[in-house]
Amino acid sequence: MPRRGALQTGEKVQFTDRKGKKITDQLVAGGSTQTDHGIILHDDIIGSSEGIVVTTVTSKREALTSGGTPGHDKPKPWKAARAIGGWDYVVMRPRLADYVLSMPRGAQIMYPKDIAQVIQLGDIRSGLNVLESGAGSGAMSLNLLEAVGEQGHLTTIEMRPEFAKIAEANATLYYGERPQWWDLLTGDFDTVAGKLAENIQSESSSDSDGTDGSDSSFVPQPFDRIVLDMLDPWNRLEQAYRVIAPGGVLIAYITTTTQMSRFCEALREVGCWMEPEVQETFERTWKAQGLAVRPDHQMIGHTGFLIVTRAMAPGFEALHKRDRATKDTVTDIDSLTDEERESRLADLELRDISDRKLRKVLRDLGDQLREI
Repeated sequence: MPRRGALQTGEKVQFTDRKGKKITDQLVAGGSTQTDHGIILHDDIIGSSEGIVVTTVTSKREALTSGGTPGHDKPKPWKAARAIGGWDYVVMRPRLADYVLSMPRGAQIMYPKDIAQVIQLGDIRSGLNVLESGAGSGAMSLNLLEAVGEQGHLTTIEMRPEFAKIAEANATLYYGERPQWWDLLTGDFDTVAGKLAENIQSESSSDSDGTDGSDSSFVPQPFDRIVLDMLDPWNRLEQAYRVIAPGGVLIAYITTTTQMSRFCEALREVGCWMEPEVQETFERTWKAQGLAVRPDHQMIGHTGFLIVTRAMAPGFEALHKRDRATKDTVTDIDSLTDEERESRLADLELRDISDRKLRKVLRDLGDQLREI
């Protein structure tokens, strides 16, 4: 549940100064947060509400921490400015996007701009049963947990146990306890998903017999949505189709064009997935101060591709756009012999131009050259 009311010990808070610089830290009784402009004392914040302004103290850092601690460097004269207080910070609970960007991580996280698109394009909402592969540091998992809510269920498969521990710890810190609507499983996707498929099939059989096949509050059922964040999602399509419900949405996050191409072709080849949709998102912030309105000089450009498709019902073939018979998008020109390349050069050209247009271009260029 979202935390409200007074700020308590153990909560994560976000400090923002007048320049927009943000620092996220956990409140600890008697603790402090080091900034570029002095130290924020946590005891001045605990018990207060969000939205207050706290001022850094003017005493030196060494006097506020365990002074004279062995191994600490002596203060350097040119760094004295770091111990000068009097700098104001606004105190807020971090938004989920802020928490994700500041939380401890082992693997590279997915950026909020991509996470938002996954939630929207994947149609992930309250009450759905979602399967995620690749927990990483838990950035996507946290957003999926928020999207499905306690009425839904999230199952995450992570191959590396150490990453699973990081993701679980970050989620526990965010919620204050481990989310009960989350199953975090370790192992390779095919093995774990295969067991999930067996559970789903056995549950369906028990339902048809009128018996209850599980005492758990969560009954195994086909997944409504699947989110893949891995190096080779094209090798996971068989198990993904076994556990997804007809009409379910599969969305994959892929970082390179070669991965994107291979995954799209694999989706088309198996025939049980609809024509994939591919997109990427750029993010650019703006400066708006008086009449100084312009885009910032830096932006978040390419981070990854999102590929979205949906599962066909068993026994039905997906409909795909037909390629023009005169257009070859498969043959690699380097695989042809010199004779084949010469005979098929027209078919392999990237840009088609009619003879009429070619004559016009040459005529116009000739006219311009005569004017020199």
